[in-house]
Amino acid sequence: MDASRDGSAKVRATLYLPRDVLEEARDAAVHLAGYPVRLTLTKLAEQALRRELARLRALYNSGEAFPPRDEDLKGGRPIAA
Repeated sequence: MDASRDGSAKVRATLYLPRDVLEEARDAAVHLAGYPVRLTLTKLAEQALRRELARLRALYNSGEAFPPRDEDLKGGRPIAA
């Protein structure tokens, strides 16, 4: 596996989220920061992304990993369906 994809290192990502979603996530992280959950915003986001990626793999890719992309994501409006 590509060293940049091995999952051992954390990297910074910039995302735009609806304000209400981000505020609720921050509230949950603060409320659950102590024992026993020890939740952080990073942990919450990682767990949510992992669950959603597993759902998308199962639904759209026979449970297999998605193929590596050939280029970086492009900014701007999403491609219309």
